[in-house]
Amino acid sequence: MHYFHHTAPANRQSRRGFLCSMLHVALSGAGAVLFGASGGGSPVVRPGSGKREGVAPRGGGDAAGEHEPRDRGIEAAYMKLHGSGELQQRGERLWRMMESCELCPRRCRVNRLEGNEGFCRASSQLEISSFHPHFGEERPLVGSGGSGTVFFTNCGLRCVFCINWEISIGGEGEQRSIAALADMMLALQKRGCHNINVVTPTHYSPHIVLAIDIAARRGLRLPIVYNTCGWERIEIVRLLDGIVDIYLPDFKYADGAMAAKYSSGAESYPGVTGAAILEMHRQVGVAKPAADGLVHRGLMIRHLVMPNDVAGSKKVIDWIAADLPKESYVNIMSQYRPMYRAFDYPEISRRITGDEYKGVVEHARAAGLTNLDIQKYPW
Repeated sequence: MHYFHHTAPANRQSRRGFLCSMLHVALSGAGAVLFGASGGGSPVVRPGSGKREGVAPRGGGDAAGEHEPRDRGIEAAYMKLHGSGELQQRGERLWRMMESCELCPRRCRVNRLEGNEGFCRASSQLEISSFHPHFGEERPLVGSGGSGTVFFTNCGLRCVFCINWEISIGGEGEQRSIAALADMMLALQKRGCHNINVVTPTHYSPHIVLAIDIAARRGLRLPIVYNTCGWERIEIVRLLDGIVDIYLPDFKYADGAMAAKYSSGAESYPGVTGAAILEMHRQVGVAKPAADGLVHRGLMIRHLVMPNDVAGSKKVIDWIAADLPKESYVNIMSQYRPMYRAFDYPEISRRITGDEYKGVVEHARAAGLTNLDIQKYPW
């Protein structure tokens, strides 16, 4: 894979000019080698599969209403910031942070704008694995048209049991431009999806915000779902205030030692994630279905029950019950299966038992949580 390399500018003025020129190229979609094809009608293809996951619309009409949303009357949060110009400014601010990257809690300070890769294995070159309507997400996100999901390549958490490890760790994906990402969002809206669901977005948050701004100018009106591992810097979450409609974070661990062991040294996970989730709740509040049964705004927390309680599930539940409203949406997930390097760790090398899952559900009910998404038992 080839990335653009640039000699470090000699002074502050030239560095600012360099950042602006890089951003201009990324926004315009120019330069297939640097930022990937612009996306006019190009499908996103999973490498080796030959399957067309979605096709961006051809043509470049910028008129609002070009792609009418299915759920008319829903005002996405970002429209106000788009109208004032602040949405683009937020994207540019996030973009500049890649010069010494601190987008995720690892704060590796790598200059991604010069083509260097951070701990997440991403440079400033946007990479996307696939985009398509997804019918396997939470029911209040799926409805009849599906959740308009975009899977981003690479990840800063890098869990040893990651179910999507080929994408998040293996680097499966294609180089794309910000303009192409905007096209994808509009294509998903045109296909009748109820939202735009950005999966593993943290390291590409600048690209996402800038793409939303472009797409909003061309008629995007769908709510944005920020589908994250939960381990987010609160400073970055604050920059997303007024942009994201639905936060969909994991709360994976109650114990930092477990996070460090299974997620590449992320010992700060419980505290950082807790603070981020509180900020997410401050911004969007409790997720409540509208008359159509869909959630258009709010916080939706996921917790994956793991074998031998390595996630500290009951402690996670206790934190949610104590620090958030009892009606907070909590999806207690039962689908853990050992993937990637999980078999190197005997304690997580099996699926969970029915008793392990039911014990967490009963604890959540006893804690007073009233908005639980309880999955079918796979046993």
